[in-house]
Amino acid sequence: MSLLDRYIARSYLLNVVTLLVILFCFVVTIDVSVNLDRFSSVATRAMEARGQKPEGLAHVGVVALMVADLWWPRLLMLFNFLLGLVMVGAMGFTCVQMMRRWEFVAVLASGQSLHRVWRPILVVSAGLLLVQAANQQWVMPRIAPLLTRDPGDAGKHDMDSASVPMTVDGDNRVFRAALFDPEREVLSDLTVYERTAEGRAVRMIQASSAVWDGSAWRLDGVHVTVFRHDMFALSSPHRIETNLSPTELKRLRFASFSRNLSWSQLGAIIRRNRDHADQRLAVDDRRASARLHARADDLERIRFGRVSTMVGTLLAIVICLPFFVTRVPRNMVIQSMKCAPVAMAALMGALLGAEAPIAGVPPQLAVFAPVLVLAPLAVLRVTSVKT
Repeated sequence: MSLLDRYIARSYLLNVVTLLVILFCFVVTIDVSVNLDRFSSVATRAMEARGQKPEGLAHVGVVALMVADLWWPRLLMLFNFLLGLVMVGAMGFTCVQMMRRWEFVAVLASGQSLHRVWRPILVVSAGLLLVQAANQQWVMPRIAPLLTRDPGDAGKHDMDSASVPMTVDGDNRVFRAALFDPEREVLSDLTVYERTAEGRAVRMIQASSAVWDGSAWRLDGVHVTVFRHDMFALSSPHRIETNLSPTELKRLRFASFSRNLSWSQLGAIIRRNRDHADQRLAVDDRRASARLHARADDLERIRFGRVSTMVGTLLAIVICLPFFVTRVPRNMVIQSMKCAPVAMAALMGALLGAEAPIAGVPPQLAVFAPVLVLAPLAVLRVTSVKT
């Protein structure tokens, strides 16, 4: 890497880090100012549980620890959401700094193309997107339970137990449980209604507890009530295979939980849903099969949408670079005002376009529709630069 590459890459990376730190501090400060009383109450309970008096600097220190405990996983998630916007902003700051020092003129005077300035910015951007992908694949799944907490849960590292409302699985059965322990993967006071394709209950299975063994719920304390003896024997089942795994129950409980799962975890849920969809189709239960395929398609959009969003973010940077990398000095305020709507449209289009289903197109391909729109624009912008 040449001296010019190192200089631009270092300036760009420093601006990215600076903007991230500023945004993180702003967001955390706003949250703490709004929820300071809740953080203080949590810190007070924690100190009283250890036999300490909640007062003075010790109390302030525990409050700070509670804020840090709640927000360090959130900042990792925020990094994934803000990275594209931050990279575009950092690119603008880097180019403005170089423009003010007349460094673009020096590059041209040395006989080099202005496209030469693009290379270190795009290389660093691609590297940051790989860091984002690694964070999404390996870090976020490990801390996903911590992202479901609110300020009142600061200091807790386990997901709270909760009841399971009536939930339909892939085999048209209805599950209901008084308590679901997500850490131990145990259901308490479980009731399962087995139904016909028309929705009529034919058998009710009750169990004092159920433990997930990796592929099915293993039942203890089973009691069976048969409503139609012509369909079932009197034997009591001790295992129920279903697509409602503990991960799926967490996903249904927390709307954002599935977005923090890894590629393999999403793939496992998708395969389980598709397998049960095929089973329901085999018994001519088309409604349940369509519902399961719709769930699987939603998860496919989340999974492949990550790739589409990263490619779209890189294309958005390419589209925005010509606003700042110019042959002659320009008013950067005006250039920034021109770039802002274009950058927001490109970034939001890459993000939201990957979420939109397209009729008749597989979700694995539909998510790349924004890329197909942004790619020609990026090529047009690259070829329009005067250098």
